[in-house]
Amino acid sequence: MTVVGFLGFGEVAAHFSAALRDGGAEVLAFDVLLDRPGGREKLAARAHGAPPAFVPLPEMFGRAEVVLSTVTTDVALEAARSCAPHLRPGQLFVDLNAASPATKREIAAVVRAAGADFVEGAILSAVGVAGAKAKVLVCGARAAEAARRLGGLGLDFRDYGTEVGKASSFKMLRSVFSKGVEALLVESLLAARRAGVEEDLWREIVATLDAASFEEVGGNWLRTHATAHERRWHEMADVRAALGELGLDAPMTEATVALFERSTRLALREAFPAPAASASAVIAELDARIASSGGAVPATAAAKVRE
Repeated sequence: MTVVGFLGFGEVAAHFSAALRDGGAEVLAFDVLLDRPGGREKLAARAHGAPPAFVPLPEMFGRAEVVLSTVTTDVALEAARSCAPHLRPGQLFVDLNAASPATKREIAAVVRAAGADFVEGAILSAVGVAGAKAKVLVCGARAAEAARRLGGLGLDFRDYGTEVGKASSFKMLRSVFSKGVEALLVESLLAARRAGVEEDLWREIVATLDAASFEEVGGNWLRTHATAHERRWHEMADVRAALGELGLDAPMTEATVALFERSTRLALREAFPAPAASASAVIAELDARIASSGGAVPATAAAKVRE
């Protein structure tokens, strides 16, 4: 029987531990609340079904073959450092905290120096919604093994390669989209509310995204950016003025204006005399122009903008 230990017992550990127990693992857990009055009872109340065996930190590390770190992000590195004396050769330490790639690499160094093996994990799904079915990308020298072992015990762990930092980079970059869309919706609907068209705008947004797959909708936005960015820049400048008339601070609109303006200044249109064949071609060309400009505005493009 595989013994899995949790370092920290919050929402993630509560969901994952139940699935691991049902999958046949022996589950242990340590949380700093164990050292506080009433802490054990509070932790047990978080569990889904029967709680795991709450044990002292040295015992948990002494018995667990796989340790899942599910503390809060701000203490992930310090937690690893404090646990280093208890790590042992052959033990898998899987960090599931939403830390940056740099922090994941620091934790990896601490774990490896103690003789154990490190695997980074990036939880992609909202655990409160997906529960133990949340998708987790794992990276590290033993990531494939971790995915196989934990997947066999009821979790959705997926091997994402050996490079530590890759999974957390993916998660953070995905957040540019997911959190960015959230921010755009908030700003759009705030403006719509002030203009008296909130429900109408919401229905239009939903209809736009429901009309076709996002592969088609998003892909079209990216492909046409190659040739329509200047027109969209001017349109968004007018939108910014309209939001100002509504008395609304609009940081997302400001950023959108700046992004379209940058593509215009970099003369992206010159690279696409015909419609772009793919979204990736547009992104690759824009990336190359940003890199070659060093952040400066090419003189010819700037002149065109002023004309």
